[in-house]
Amino acid sequence: MAAGEGLSARERADIERAAQRAGDLAGLTFSVLFADAEGDVRAYSERAHASLSHPASSVLVFVDPAARRLEIVTGSDALRRIDNRAAKLAALAMTSGFSNGDLAGGVVDGLQMLGEYGNHPPVMHTDTP
Repeated sequence: MAAGEGLSARERADIERAAQRAGDLAGLTFSVLFADAEGDVRAYSERAHASLSHPASSVLVFVDPAARRLEIVTGSDALRRIDNRAAKLAALAMTSGFSNGDLAGGVVDGLQMLGEYGNHPPVMHTDTP
């Protein structure tokens, strides 16, 4: 399946709702892009993220089904709330769904996790020594 062409209208709507819920929860903008990457997948996904209207506060979930690649790109503000460890755990949840043949469900699960991580910014200091 190239670029998510096999997704039903319901699956697309589920992904859109999940992105909206994650954004509402985390106070960030979440986008999902299914595409056939041209060249290096990471570079392609970073260029796509940079083209978003507010990249600093955005998270892009990029899926290239043909290449079996997933990238999560976070902007500078979003990275303060969703660190690399959180993104890797969400990616693991997504790829688990993908391996079971559930592309949309994997993305929805990952978006939910990312929204939850983004809702709990890391503690930078405490009152105790």
